[in-house]
Amino acid sequence: MKNKIQAFLVIGALSVLNITAQETEEIVVTASFVSSETKGTLHVADGDDINTAANSSLGEAIDDLLGVSSADYGSAIGQPIIRGMSGTRVKVLDNGVVNRDVSALGPDHPNDTDLNNIQQIEVIKGPASLLYANGSIGGIINIVDNTISKVDFDKPSFQLGLESQSVNDGESQNFSYTDNVGGLNIVLFHKNAEFGNFDIPSGAIMHEEEEHHDEEEEEHHDEEEEHHDDAGFLANSDYELESTSIGISKTGDWGYLGISAKSLENMHGILFHGDEHGEEEEHGEEEEHEGERIFATTDSDKLDLRGSLNIDGSIFSSVDYFIRDTDYELVEQHAEEEEHHDEDEEHDEHGHEEGPTTFANEATEFGYTFNLADTSLFSQKLAFNFAEEESSVIGSESFMDPATSEETTVGYYIYGDYGLFKLDAGFRIDNINRKGSITTHEEHHDEEEEHHDEEETETVNYNRDFDNRSFAIALSRDLNESLSLEIGTSVVERAPSVTELFMNGPHLVTQRFEVGNTNLDVETARNVEFILRYAHEGVYASFTAFQNDIDDYIYLQDESEEEHADHDEEHEEDHDDHEGLTLANYLQESTEFRGYELEIGRVYDLGSGLLDISYARDELTASFSDGHDVPRITPARNLYSLSYSKGSMLFKLLLKDVDKQDEIGEGETPTDGYQMLNARLTKTFDLGNSNLSVSIFGNNLLDEVARNHSSYVKSEVPLPGKNYGVKFNLNF
Repeated sequence: MKNKIQAFLVIGALSVLNITAQETEEIVVTASFVSSETKGTLHVADGDDINTAANSSLGEAIDDLLGVSSADYGSAIGQPIIRGMSGTRVKVLDNGVVNRDVSALGPDHPNDTDLNNIQQIEVIKGPASLLYANGSIGGIINIVDNTISKVDFDKPSFQLGLESQSVNDGESQNFSYTDNVGGLNIVLFHKNAEFGNFDIPSGAIMHEEEEHHDEEEEEHHDEEEEHHDDAGFLANSDYELESTSIGISKTGDWGYLGISAKSLENMHGILFHGDEHGEEEEHGEEEEHEGERIFATTDSDKLDLRGSLNIDGSIFSSVDYFIRDTDYELVEQHAEEEEHHDEDEEHDEHGHEEGPTTFANEATEFGYTFNLADTSLFSQKLAFNFAEEESSVIGSESFMDPATSEETTVGYYIYGDYGLFKLDAGFRIDNINRKGSITTHEEHHDEEEEHHDEEETETVNYNRDFDNRSFAIALSRDLNESLSLEIGTSVVERAPSVTELFMNGPHLVTQRFEVGNTNLDVETARNVEFILRYAHEGVYASFTAFQNDIDDYIYLQDESEEEHADHDEEHEEDHDDHEGLTLANYLQESTEFRGYELEIGRVYDLGSGLLDISYARDELTASFSDGHDVPRITPARNLYSLSYSKGSMLFKLLLKDVDKQDEIGEGETPTDGYQMLNARLTKTFDLGNSNLSVSIFGNNLLDEVARNHSSYVKSEVPLPGKNYGVKFNLNF
């Protein structure tokens, strides 16, 4: 890998030396990395819309888009879901490069993103994302900013932002500065946010019923439960964030070249955390940990070099290149709220380890995209990508040995406009190598010498190679001036992740003892998609239907009560109860995902402004080949939207009506539906040499008790209650 990096740097240096020799026309590159004309599965969320809304997680920020939802773990965590797909099937990108964090290692881990001063969020649903990342069966989410500017700034600009929210007594401040100094574009972003525990509607927390041995104990439990339900807020739901981005770039007729550094530090409480103890210690543990706070801190540093060189040759017109180095660390810790113990103290009186657990990820990735010279028939791209990644979980709650991944990709993409129809096609070959190990622990008890227990460990190393081949083809045609049709098909392969292969231990935030499977095969998704769009005289509509058949779909299956009983009998001598947690194994089975997305609306001229009213619905079903349902699938939703814009004023009102989800997987419980009403009013004031944007927002105005069916902790962690807030953005 180091030799590949050196070769990349040599080519980058040669491109810089060749800058003054190029005499091509100036090329203005847009923020979007999407160049295709077939954009039925593409949605671009405007950066101004994100920047004037309430501060939120990535998943929550795009949760109102059709086919897109969020798997939350409290307001600080919102991992995106696209058409029922999540985890490594949905890739989160930063300026076109995959974010390599540890979000796939746990639902309580945040994506390594900050939505401060972004230009837009690009969401590509389904296999149309083939161009941008391997294994993205669900799609990709690309966050675009101008930290490395591709165009010269014509004047200095300074922006200051302030925000306040009521639901968590939170506030945030941010500023940005851009200028061209001596021919160099300088960009500086900084953000600081602090949010307390968020409020929830009364009675929102649900508790699993427990058996009690006498009426006095049951009465005492009921009193505690009632008191907890009426607390009005969710303990340990606070979070803080500080991020800084610095970028420098140089542009010209030859292209552009830039470097950026991004640092993000985050602290968030872990709202729910299971105990890895058996029933015999349950009440003692609850009492012991009653005043305990569990939280996580993240520290992320990303260094990017990115550029484009215009060649204007007979074979290549230009080459885009990048290199990124990522150093990411998340540390989960325990702390007593009232008493502070010595740092060296790692065990409580029961012998339970209380030391920190560190989730780390170090990655280097670089790539080239050669834009081939256009012909009269089509335009083409040839891409090469290389990535190396090291993941580890070290500490008191480690559940996976360190693992490494290497990825090498070759891709070819073509676009052509032939009058009657437009063609988009992509082909890619991915070689993926995963190296890891599984360590098993066995305790041997000597009956004669009671206090001399011995623990034996055995570690088995694994080296898995996967050769994936994927393609996607889409055809689109304008049927008339108002109506267009697009049809697409694809076969996309995804290699198992290191988690799915090598996980082996207690994962307390999911309340499971998770066991990977080193024999997992590649997932193969066969997708067919049909898109119809209409727009005429202010009326617009779209309809999308899709079917995604996935062979060898990888999922986490909980052990049934019968299997648990059989396992207890088999291992009775060893007393192996998986530390009191539910045993869950990674398995494979064919699945079928089917769904549709519908939107219809109309724009009216009203009072010298524009009134836009729309209705939308998305619905998805997912089942295994034997007929039972895939777990944690997003329920159907109706979206009623109204927006009115006049001059520098914009008002938006959205009612999200979420259906009850009773098509559930094994071990799941149904989730009630809810209605979420959000509103926002934004007004921009011209102050001469500056302008002030004021945004007043209200979320969950109905103060609904709402639960996200996709969440592992939907009962214990409901969505936040009613929230009012204001946001100021002053631009000089």
